[in-house]
Amino acid sequence: MKYRYFSIGEYPQSGTPERGLFTLNEADLPELDDGQVRVRNTWLSVDPYMRGRMSGVATYIDPFALDAPLEGAAVGEVIATRDERFQEGDRVVHMGGWRDIAQLPGDALQPLPNIDVPPQAFLGVLGMPGMTAWTGLNVIASMNDGDNVLVSAAGGAVGSLAVQLAKAKGGTVVGIAGTQAKRDWLEARGVVAVDYRDKDAATLTADLQAACPEGFDVYYENVGGVCLEAALNTLRVGARIAVCGMIAHYNDETPVPGPSNLAMMVIRRARMQGFIVFEHWERYPHFLEEVGPLVSAGRIDYEETIVEGLENTPDAFLDLFQGANQGKMLVRL
Repeated sequence: MKYRYFSIGEYPQSGTPERGLFTLNEADLPELDDGQVRVRNTWLSVDPYMRGRMSGVATYIDPFALDAPLEGAAVGEVIATRDERFQEGDRVVHMGGWRDIAQLPGDALQPLPNIDVPPQAFLGVLGMPGMTAWTGLNVIASMNDGDNVLVSAAGGAVGSLAVQLAKAKGGTVVGIAGTQAKRDWLEARGVVAVDYRDKDAATLTADLQAACPEGFDVYYENVGGVCLEAALNTLRVGARIAVCGMIAHYNDETPVPGPSNLAMMVIRRARMQGFIVFEHWERYPHFLEEVGPLVSAGRIDYEETIVEGLENTPDAFLDLFQGANQGKMLVRL
């Protein structure tokens, strides 16, 4: 049996990767070994963190191997198995994305949880992005009832759940988003939406202060840049900042200076902590127990941007850095 997969032949050191970096290959799958499972992928996830894996430098995760299948979260159906834990037809989630068929050890697969949602939800609102939103707010930022919460990239896969979880706590929730469609979606859910495009830190600070004059107890950071600088100006005493990512800097070609107002961390006695969600994955069953029924019952909304076809996976990935996704960016095979 043949399969198709994307690979890269070199590491782009800076700037946004070019479309030509990605090569679509075709190869024969080997025979299944004992303990292996073959999965036909139906949904692929592309995520901003993948840009870091294209740097050739090990950070909290190893870089992609050159000329080998790229990796990412995927959902699929078992089509052959030599692992007694899995049967043909089982639906599973795994990290063998960027390809149409994955052949993996059984230990690398997880059966889809028994929750009444579409299977691709386990790549978004009930997958790594959703778990990231929940972890940042509850574990890292210790969000309390009544907290005022600010979320950057609030229309994305992580931010769109973060604002809804924060809204349930009863405080003022403000979401920073770069398109009118995203801001309309936020406003419809009781979130005060603020535009950041083409604004300096002073202007964005004024807009955030108008949106929430009392200031913020929690800032969920996805972006960096002027969003972080403006957020620092609007903290309340004892504020907590959970740093999930800084997508504004992933493709920087030269080093950029940090925020000019870090002294606000002292003035507001604030705490800022970065985190990697995979280091908190033992809490995933707790997350599913809390959030899964809310999604199934329609009490948590989520958006998806769907790109059709394996051949368009790189385009979906690159579009993330243009803010083209409303909610989770997915590729349907």
